[in-house]
Parts: sequence; C-alpha cells; structure tokens
Amino acid sequence: MKLAKTFSTLVLVGLITASCGKKEKEESMDMTDSTTVVVDTMAVAETPNIVGVASDNADFSTLVTAVQAAGLVETLSSEGPFTVFAPNNAAFAKLPAGTVDSLLKPESADKLKSVLTYHVVSGKFDAATVIDAINKNNGKYTVTTVQGGTITLSLKDGKVMLTDANGGTATVILADVAASNGVIHAIDTVVMPK
Repeated sequence: MKLAKTFSTLVLVGLITASCGKKEKEESMDMTDSTTVVVDTMAVAETPNIVGVASDNADFSTLVTAVQAAGLVETLSSEGPFTVFAPNNAAFAKLPAGTVDSLLKPESADKLKSVLTYHVVSGKFDAATVIDAINKNNGKYTVTTVQGGTITLSLKDGKVMLTDANGGTATVILADVAASNGVIHAIDTVVMPK
C-alpha cells in the first residue's frame, strides 16, 4: 500500500509538472504568434538627374526652357557624369535684349545647342576638385566642353571664375548642387563659345 501511495504521488507530481510545462509552452507559442513585425516603410528619395534638379529650381527656369528648345533634355538626363556650369535666370537677363527670345526660335536650335553644351563638361568635377586643379596648374585650369570649345577656370577672391573663348567671364555663385548624373555649379553670366 505504501508503494502504491508513493507511485500515485509520483504520477500526480508528473501530471502536474507535465501540465505546467505544457501550459508554459502554449503561452510561449501564444507570445510568439502574437509578435508584431514592424517594417520601415519610409521611402528613400532618389536624387534627380541634372534636368530634374534644374527643373525643381525656379532660378533655372530660363535654362530649362532653353535645354528643352535645344533638344538636350535626353542628353542631360543620360548617365553622364556631367559637370554643368548653369547660368541662372539673372545671367540670361544680362544678355542683350532679344537674345534669349532669338535663341529659343526653332531656326536657332543649332546655335542654342552650341551655347548650352559650351556650359557642360564630361565628368564630375566638384568644387574641391576644380580648386585643386586650378592650384596645381599655376592658378588656371582649362577644360574642354561638350561643345568642343574650352573654358579657363581660375580663382578670384576665393571664387571660381570661368573665362570663355571670347574673354568673357562668369563667377560660380553656388557650387556642388548634386544630381544623380553629375554636379551643377550655378554661374552669374552666360559664357559664349567662338
């Protein structure tokens, strides 16, 4: 009888232990099943290309209109990379009266394309690279533009200056505007090829 009582006690303790273990396992499974997974849904904004950056800035509206009229949207939206010395609206306003309107006419498309591509250099040259090149080349660095002409870069009062083929000058007034296919440096004057 003592053996039966001991055996019954062990069975009872075993059943209690087993049922407690089962309950813990069920609770553990319940907790796992109710776990919420948080997913970060914040979209990553991609930097637009050169045309997109210029289009998003009201101060380049004349340039964007000119790029469209010259049929250069596709070119400046391509992979690149390009460095664009971009005249702002005030730079275009400095041109003699009627110049911009004349350049935007369909019959002037080739001349407009020549002027615009004169402001573009193949490759990505941020301000630090430009300044370093100027300093390593006795204060002047000449770049060949997509148009085929050259522009001489120099420094004056700590600012990058452009000198065109006709001796005209422009100053970089805003550097290193990032684009997915290059970089834009805003300039205060339209530079002209020969």
